[in-house]
Amino acid sequence: MFAIVRTGGKQYRVAPGDKIVVEKLDGNAGDSITLSDVLLAGDGSDLKGTDGLTVAAEIVAQAKADKVVIFKKRRRHNYRRKKGHRQQHTILKIVSVGGQTEQKSATTAAPAAAPAQTAAPAPAQAAASAPAQTSSDAPAFEGAAPTAKAPRKAKSPSPAPEDAVSAEGVAPADAGTEATTEVSTSDAAPANNPSEGQQA
Repeated sequence: MFAIVRTGGKQYRVAPGDKIVVEKLDGNAGDSITLSDVLLAGDGSDLKGTDGLTVAAEIVAQAKADKVVIFKKRRRHNYRRKKGHRQQHTILKIVSVGGQTEQKSATTAAPAAAPAQTAAPAPAQAAASAPAQTSSDAPAFEGAAPTAKAPRKAKSPSPAPEDAVSAEGVAPADAGTEATTEVSTSDAAPANNPSEGQQA
């Protein structure tokens, strides 16, 4: 249910639970007041009579509006005037309109609390089901010193093959002995053979 009330020379559309800022009213924070100047009332699209209808409200706080500067000047007359003003306001919370208060059902509040209870164990279950990260798989965070890696083993030089030595021009040991024997047999002087000497 809503209503249109008039206070401080202004009109406001209010409903139970709304907060409005009106011109200053007498009272302290927490006091209850009644707005009796109701111009219109209705529930949805249906309008209702306003005879004897009142709006109950509660004062939330007494406050001031932003400062307004009033500056006047008349040139060539040495005339300057400056003033500031802050309008005083009252913050109201509408409690009820024509005896109808703000409806808060307990059924809507109970389901809202239920997900909070079931959502709390979810992170614990997720942490228990997730495998523990090892130190090597753990992501590095900003500012962390990089971990030192183990140095790689140097490869040992492979032994040179035997064919490579012979290809460079160095003759193998077996080849040198064969050449020596061939030279000695071909260039050697003939032995003293008595038959050969007689023929000569």
